[in-house]
Amino acid sequence: MEQPIYQVSQVNEYVNAMLDGEPLLQDLLVRGELSNYKIYPSGHHYFTLKDRDGALRCVMFRSQAQRLHFRPESGMKVIARGRISVFPRDGAYQLYCAGLSPDGVGELAVAFEQLKAKLLEEGLFDEDHKKPLPRYPQTIAIVTSAAGAAVHDMLRILRRRYPAAKAVLLPVRVQGKEAPAEIAGAIRYANRWRVGDLIITGRGGGSIEDLWAFNDERVARAIYDSEIPVISAVGHEPDVTISDFVADARASTPSNAAEIAVPDQMELLRWLRGAQERLLLAEETKLERCRRRLDELSGRRVLRDQMASVQDRRMLLAHLQQRLGDLSARSVGEKRRAFSALAASLDAMSPLKVLGRGYAVVRNGQGIVKSYRDAPVGSHIEVALGEGALECTVEKGRA
Repeated sequence: MEQPIYQVSQVNEYVNAMLDGEPLLQDLLVRGELSNYKIYPSGHHYFTLKDRDGALRCVMFRSQAQRLHFRPESGMKVIARGRISVFPRDGAYQLYCAGLSPDGVGELAVAFEQLKAKLLEEGLFDEDHKKPLPRYPQTIAIVTSAAGAAVHDMLRILRRRYPAAKAVLLPVRVQGKEAPAEIAGAIRYANRWRVGDLIITGRGGGSIEDLWAFNDERVARAIYDSEIPVISAVGHEPDVTISDFVADARASTPSNAAEIAVPDQMELLRWLRGAQERLLLAEETKLERCRRRLDELSGRRVLRDQMASVQDRRMLLAHLQQRLGDLSARSVGEKRRAFSALAASLDAMSPLKVLGRGYAVVRNGQGIVKSYRDAPVGSHIEVALGEGALECTVEKGRA
């Protein structure tokens, strides 16, 4: 009997049918290390699962990949769930992956750490970006579920601690697929319309899955972009979310957020009473000081005799006039004596004084004659005497 000959596609189809008919291969878990992980523009994920002795080609289509909470990376150890089948065109069997989870660590825990590291590197947790909370807020926008116990606790504490503040509820879902978009949208709405001067966003406690909306990147960026200060109040004391790191302040619970948001009116009243007492004491001290000053001034002579001050000023003026006259006379006398001394010195040095004692001064056309050589025979000279002068002609000169 002649052996049949099959087409390649027939063989592939036959193997595919065999694999599809094996129940074990239709839903199995495979542990391995991700290798050559690629995400194509179509949204499909292609990768290889490998261990020390083998490798398995895998594909995860976009619809399944969109349900991942973490970002798979090459080198990561995972557990893959899926079915084994053959792609007839290539003739290679592969794992059609329906889900991935980190091996040994929860999927959400890995997603949390990945997003935390990413936002930390971008600076969304920087202390320099955090805004101070208003000391006395007038309006507080609360972004949370209208049906939860958290909002009632916050409203009760706000009314008790600081009834002057107005609370505006922006109701959103805080759990489920739609929650992150609603929370982020409410925060942006509060900023756009200036709904309040402080925002509280959060919810009561729950599992990590219940709180996951506050680990969403959209919510984190909305809080970071908010111009209004934001308090994050998610879960209970041990619970920590990405929102807590980004927000301007973190509260351990929603009730604690209400306590952080507003001052305690009883403490304010005590402070005001203390301030009132201090003000009264300061005013009493000031009045007592003014009273003593008044008593001191009332005993002065000027207030008892109105003309006494005029008389005192008149006597002081007379005294100053006398001193001024004495100083002026003394100054004039000193100047006069100095002038006389200078005049005497000048008179003693005067040439006329010398001439008065019988001396004479001889001049020619060029000035005073100091030598017989300056007045040659026949030259005309003038002889100045103590009284008058002589016009002369030189007849003879000698040394």
